[in-house]
Amino acid sequence: MNNDHDIKVLNSLVETTLDSAEGYAEAAKDAKSAQLVSLFQGRASERRRAASTLQQCVRSLGGEPEDDGTVLASAHRMFVNLRTSITTADNTAVVDEVERGEDHIKHKFDEAMNDNALSPPALSAITDVYTSVRSGHDQMRDLKQMLHAA
Repeated sequence: MNNDHDIKVLNSLVETTLDSAEGYAEAAKDAKSAQLVSLFQGRASERRRAASTLQQCVRSLGGEPEDDGTVLASAHRMFVNLRTSITTADNTAVVDEVERGEDHIKHKFDEAMNDNALSPPALSAITDVYTSVRSGHDQMRDLKQMLHAA
């Protein structure tokens, strides 16, 4: 049985999930309230566990799991860090960035869950992690809306 497609899709999600974990870690550094720092650090840890789940699935399919994020995310983080150093970051700006990242990861998982070529084990691993992705996305969307309404 050829697992190449499963491994490719899973590794793409591993990269995106690691990007998300790194994004949350960066957001925790930029946040201006202890409550947001704690929230972002918790989400970063959760995303690292999610990436580990996906990596384990890649291994079980005989593949070599990704262990790093994407180059694009590194460039994005550099831009965010540069912008943050130029402007005084506030919580709303930080949450806006996090929510943009959440839209991206949710979209990637939505695409994967609609991929009819995935095997049941790969789809099961993706579905398990999607719960965390959806929760993070919805929480950041609600937080963004609350901050913008204030």
